[in-house]
Amino acid sequence: MKTICKILLLLLCAYSCQLKKDDPVTRIKEEKIEIEKIIRNSIEWAQKKDTALLYSIIANDSGYLEVDPEDRVVKGITNFRKAEKFWLDPRFKGVRCEIWDLKITLSQDGTVAWFYCMLNDMNEWDGQPANWENTRWTGVLEKRNRKWRTVQQHFSFASDN
Repeated sequence: MKTICKILLLLLCAYSCQLKKDDPVTRIKEEKIEIEKIIRNSIEWAQKKDTALLYSIIANDSGYLEVDPEDRVVKGITNFRKAEKFWLDPRFKGVRCEIWDLKITLSQDGTVAWFYCMLNDMNEWDGQPANWENTRWTGVLEKRNRKWRTVQQHFSFASDN
């Protein structure tokens, strides 16, 4: 009888864990945790110049789009890769980043997410500060083959005007 009770208890626990995994609220929380990791890695990769990490989390196709505060628009992964010379140059050093006010929203079908946050991206170029401070950052991620990929990013500075 004790053995049957133990088996029933184990089955009940396993079923309960599966219910929690299938719970929509739990799934949304787990997705947002994964998305936040992708967002942070989109900037933090530069500290170790980990291009393998970078290219594992952004869309590697012609649809990729990035708008930078200096009026630079990057269309497609081919144009994005041209910036590698800058990031991998020994004079460039990724120091740290700070992200706050992060808001992530998921589409109803769970295949698209968009975010907004504030960013301090602290870097050096040839020993001099090369920072983006108090930067507004928005982006869109798409779930492709069960993995999140950044497909669009926009960075901007607030204007005093």
